Amino acid sequence: MTAPKSLIINSPFLRPTHHWLRQSDSKLELKEGRRPAGYEIFDTRNNTVRTVELDLVNRIRERVDAWREAGYPGVTTVTRQLLEHWQDPDASRQNAFYFCQIEAIETLIWHVEAPPDYQQGIAIPGDGGVWERLCSKMATGSGKTTVMAMIITWQVLNALTYPKRNKDFSRTVFIVAPGLTVKERLQVLRPGHPENYYDTFGLCPNEGLRQKLNQVELGIENWHSLMPLKEQERSVVKKGAESDEAYVRRVLGKLSGYKDILIINDEAHHAYRKPAEVKVSKKDAEELGIDLEEATRWIEGLDRIHKMRRIIRCFDLSATPFAPTGKTSTESSLFEWVISDFGLNDAIEAGLVKTPRVVIRDNALPNAQTYRSKLYHLYREPEVGEDLNRRGAEPHEALPQIVQEAYTLLGADWRETLKSWQANGHASPPVMLTVCNRTETAARIEHYFRHGDAYWPELKAPEKTLRVDSKVLDKAEIGEAASSDKEYEAVLKAIVEAANIPEARKELLRAVKKEELLRAIVDNVGKRNTAGQDLQNVISVAMLSEGWDAKNVTHIMGLRAFTSQLLCEQVIGRGLRRVSYDTEPVVCPDGVERDLFLPEFVNVFGVPLSIFQDGEGGEPPPPPKHSTQIESIKDRRELELAWPNVLRVDFVVRPELVVDWSKVPTLKLDPAQIHVSADMAPALGGAADLAKAVSIDLEKLPEEFRLQRLLFVAARKAFETLQHGFTGGRESLIQQLIRLVEQFFNSDKLDIPSLFHQDPLRKRILIALSIDNIVQHVIEQVHQENAERLEPVFDPEFPIGSTRVMRTWYSTKPCLETTKSQISHAVVDSTWEHYTAQVLEKRTDVSAYAKNDHLGFQLHYLWHGSRRKYVPDFLIRLANGKHLVLEIKGEDSDQSRTKRRALDAWVRAVNARGGFGTWCWDVVKAEPSKVDDVISHHSRNAAHTEPIGEGVLVPGGR
Repeated sequence: MTAPKSLIINSPFLRPTHHWLRQSDSKLELKEGRRPAGYEIFDTRNNTVRTVELDLVNRIRERVDAWREAGYPGVTTVTRQLLEHWQDPDASRQNAFYFCQIEAIETLIWHVEAPPDYQQGIAIPGDGGVWERLCSKMATGSGKTTVMAMIITWQVLNALTYPKRNKDFSRTVFIVAPGLTVKERLQVLRPGHPENYYDTFGLCPNEGLRQKLNQVELGIENWHSLMPLKEQERSVVKKGAESDEAYVRRVLGKLSGYKDILIINDEAHHAYRKPAEVKVSKKDAEELGIDLEEATRWIEGLDRIHKMRRIIRCFDLSATPFAPTGKTSTESSLFEWVISDFGLNDAIEAGLVKTPRVVIRDNALPNAQTYRSKLYHLYREPEVGEDLNRRGAEPHEALPQIVQEAYTLLGADWRETLKSWQANGHASPPVMLTVCNRTETAARIEHYFRHGDAYWPELKAPEKTLRVDSKVLDKAEIGEAASSDKEYEAVLKAIVEAANIPEARKELLRAVKKEELLRAIVDNVGKRNTAGQDLQNVISVAMLSEGWDAKNVTHIMGLRAFTSQLLCEQVIGRGLRRVSYDTEPVVCPDGVERDLFLPEFVNVFGVPLSIFQDGEGGEPPPPPKHSTQIESIKDRRELELAWPNVLRVDFVVRPELVVDWSKVPTLKLDPAQIHVSADMAPALGGAADLAKAVSIDLEKLPEEFRLQRLLFVAARKAFETLQHGFTGGRESLIQQLIRLVEQFFNSDKLDIPSLFHQDPLRKRILIALSIDNIVQHVIEQVHQENAERLEPVFDPEFPIGSTRVMRTWYSTKPCLETTKSQISHAVVDSTWEHYTAQVLEKRTDVSAYAKNDHLGFQLHYLWHGSRRKYVPDFLIRLANGKHLVLEIKGEDSDQSRTKRRALDAWVRAVNARGGFGTWCWDVVKAEPSKVDDVISHHSRNAAHTEPIGEGVLVPGGR
């Protein structure tokens, strides 16, 4: 049998005949037969995975198959007409229904209308409430809205024909959506809508039934309408809480005049009952994309409707119908009332969605733990996670070097896609979507693309770049006004003005508020003649809301933690909607030639399609170790340690900059650490098809890397760092920096392997991708030789840190109980630390100390283009009043020395500023016994702040 050309192996219109199965070596093997319904549970702590088959769904599939083969016994005449019409190949409709759509509606009909002998022995669990819920699990892009239209058609036509069967059918349908975006999209379910689905998909067999369908009583609301009214606190007349009757009349409107209501929950994973034993913190909820209030209010509202009007049944539709469990090993659990399942892998195999392509290898060294390319899960890399997780990061701060390398590679591929689309006459460009961890990161990425850091000129397009402000979007979702932000509003208006759309549309958009304008842009990315038509770069914090149905997302960058498989699929799902539905004849694995959808791809960096990393698993985690409670003891106030929280230290330099290059250390560029090429392969369920890999290679773009351009980029980046501490004029600084950078480029202080010297292109590419590392190196020399003073910049939200405010935490590591610390225990990660803590406990010249663990005392330093976090080991208050920051170091390295230069600058800046007492620092290397010498030295010399453990003075320190 010939190997399939892509991962698409099944017709979207027929029952699947084959499926891909992940092997233990993370490769894909083709298997005959349909994939059993199931899902995987991932334990991120122990890196295990186990598959849970959905026994209920698999048994229902068999019953529905038998019921279908028997000719649908038990159904009404109306239902039979609909089923035959929907599966009639000669019916006058533009597109046939997908198999998954037919199976979903068949399963619901089977549950309501099939005779008891076809349902014998099958009990569908509820959610703990008194009204029935049935869930259809359907992947993003598989046509859930069409299934809703089919449900309404089936229910309403039967209810009008058989009014006494009010327990089975209803003409009154109330649809609940997770937000205004989805609510707007669902307006096509109104029979009078100009683009209604009943006519678009030809859902009614004849005109008589189509006219009858207009008698539906239909309500569509977002869940926010289910919120109870807030009581009027300042009202003279106290009206009390809203009654259930008043609530139902307000929420249902004209539908409140009817009983026996049918509920449809779209994106139903937002609506679940929270069991009392489930403990999900606010932080965990945000990580999983969960709104705990939304889930509670959604269900509570439906309960009140049922109490007053009766809900005959609730149909849930969702691609990811999971509820949180509060456990890290099984972060979510599937709704127990799922009765049909067509998941992401099924949708990929049927070609209903784009195929994700993930990085399988690159030219640089892989991750040391997983041996995967570092581009596969970027945020996991220390230089990325530490840098992007800082509070107070400024928008102009450079992104970590590896992130810039990733954007350069992904951008190169995006450019090729753009050229291809333009050649084929696409009205809208392909879109690169970034999903990041926090607002500071989003602002830095926006700055990267808007202000010239992005390497490719096509991506330096401010009017085509949108940072989605989550706060503004959240307000837009509930129809409220966000706080005033004139700068952000100006950005939105600039996008509209630059869009190539009719002037009349622009005039309408100019008049709307920024909340509505943001929704008008976000909801219409890639849609012709709309505000979002020309967008090519979307940057979002966390993830965009459901209902975001942009079809032209071709590249995704993930820059956040991915702690659950559910979250991975939700983020990748934002880019899975197809652009076109063209087919080609393909010989399928069963030997039959069928028309299959042409493959489309979304290239993904940083989002692991599977958080599981190879190998077999499934064993339960071992019993937890004994843990020690570590707390701040309030009664030990005399032992409290406090420190200034410094975001950064600015160097104020003299107007005339000089650098003695003979004293400058050599900067070595290691090609093994720099990503110049990457191979991507189609992936499914965490496994990749290596035979279908494609390459992104910067060496194939020789004209794009010119040395003169790199010189000016480096000078501009150095200017952004130095301008705050420069006392001369702007033009003078720029000219001096260009001169200094050019001198460095031409010096012997830039060490590149000789092989790369012989290849000018490869040398220029290395320089281009290491530009921030080079700039950092040059700036360090400028600081050391030209600094006049140092100025600390304090954290405005948390200017003073203290041992008093440390939150209680628990550790399974060895702990030493303390007497000279406000912290109850010192966690000792090594014998050195244990020895040091004992010395500090005994010495009379130590008045208080704390092991720096969970205290929040940290500073940042630049290392290889990334801003890294440095957490020194101990904070000590000596009897003479000095504060000593002590580092215990076994083996030294260039990175450790860079950390200590940052600590030295911190100490000098804080001491120069005054008001925080006298600070000093020191390091003990190689010999633990030197701890006594260091403490004695600083105790004897009350005004002395020089370290003695360093051996030599830190360069530029004094």
